[in-house]
Amino acid sequence: MIALFVVLLLATGVMRLGEMAVSWRRMKARPDAVIDEPWLFPLMALLHTGLVFLPIAEVFWLDRPVVPALSAFAIALLVGATALRVWTLSTIGGSWNVRVVAPPADGIATTGPYAFIRHPNYLVVILEIAALPLVHTAWAAAIALSALNAFVLFHRIRTEEAVLARNPRWAEAFRDKARLVPGVL
Repeated sequence: MIALFVVLLLATGVMRLGEMAVSWRRMKARPDAVIDEPWLFPLMALLHTGLVFLPIAEVFWLDRPVVPALSAFAIALLVGATALRVWTLSTIGGSWNVRVVAPPADGIATTGPYAFIRHPNYLVVILEIAALPLVHTAWAAAIALSALNAFVLFHRIRTEEAVLARNPRWAEAFRDKARLVPGVL
């Protein structure tokens, strides 16, 4: 089971590197739209690097056992998060980026999961960071990474919404929508 856990986390790391490559190409096409985040983006990169390696270290160093019920729950969360990610990315298309990039005036997504919440992709990230370590009971990593993610997303969402709010269409469409959970927050 440890080998599968390591493969899952390394595959997540490879996926994150692929996301960076896609984002880099998109930012290169619109460099003036990229918002500077001098400390926040590097912290996000560190967080996602930690997501790959911290749970592995915890499992090996602290000899964490697999708890089947917890693993099943974590995998179910990951499946749900993946479905939401696919829905989100198919809705937002080429506007998705790992950085905050000011969208063109007509580039505001209001359908798909955006019909219900402002930031479905951040909800995906919250679920992934909480669930991935729990697949092999790396609960300390899940707690530490989730706490860091809460700090990061608090600042990232504020930065992103300040940029998006400049667009009257976004401001109108999302004025009454929750950020992450419909009707809650």
